[in-house]
Amino acid sequence: MSEQSKIKGYIAGIIAAIAYGTNPLGALFLYQEGFNPPSVIFYRFTFAVIILAVILLVQKVPFKITKYEFKVLLSLGVLFAASALSLYTSFKHLDSGVASTILFAYPVMVAVIMAVFFKERATPMMIISIVLSIIGILLLYQGDGDARMSLWGVILVLISSLTYAVYIVVVNRTHITMPPFKMTFYIMAFAAVVIALYSFCVPDSRIMTIPSWSALGWICMVAIVPTIIAMTMLNIGIAHAGSTPTAIMGALEPVTAVCISVFVFDGLFTARLALGIVLILAAVLLIIKN
Repeated sequence: MSEQSKIKGYIAGIIAAIAYGTNPLGALFLYQEGFNPPSVIFYRFTFAVIILAVILLVQKVPFKITKYEFKVLLSLGVLFAASALSLYTSFKHLDSGVASTILFAYPVMVAVIMAVFFKERATPMMIISIVLSIIGILLLYQGDGDARMSLWGVILVLISSLTYAVYIVVVNRTHITMPPFKMTFYIMAFAAVVIALYSFCVPDSRIMTIPSWSALGWICMVAIVPTIIAMTMLNIGIAHAGSTPTAIMGALEPVTAVCISVFVFDGLFTARLALGIVLILAAVLLIIKN
């Protein structure tokens, strides 16, 4: 892998993490509109598919895929849908700050999967980066003593983390060669179908109608920024930088969430948050220098 290719992967990974970190911004406003989690996820994926279809038509990219690509993309869609569903469901049983902290176990899971199944050795610098990023994430979490905890909630978050880790590894190891937007289109399409099936099978999870123009605007936002941009850049990052480095750069996701909290919702910026951000940035820089 050339140095130029790695730099492209690092840049894509950073953009993916920052874009994905805006997810809570749109979700919060949609919850205020009365949406349930499956509705938010379904519209997020479905609108992303519609927008991507238009882009592919304008670019005259053929929609045809091979049987092998179908199987891989279907698997990725199921994995991504499972990760989103388990995480959003965990919020009913667990404080969202605690859930977001536990979720960041996925870089460790990626490193373990790559080491055990694909004999990829984690370098000392990579291990240091993982440790720094985890400490940074823990510092960003500012829960109180009344934060909700439940075994089922923790299990759901770990399922979300594991399925996301497997998603990253599958993208890395299958080496599908197709335009990034086309790949994201099919993954989101399959994920939307999974969410639709889930909504019909699980009580109190039916997909709701869009209640207002403001809700439609926020749906478009979550479809474009934390979905199309984030997922497309994630796939590019994995292809050019590798699974574990891209996963570690995901630590920038909560940094983005903290910035949104401070600048949009007038959250308090403390020395603890500053130290957490510095450690995460140090972890990302170590990966880039590695």
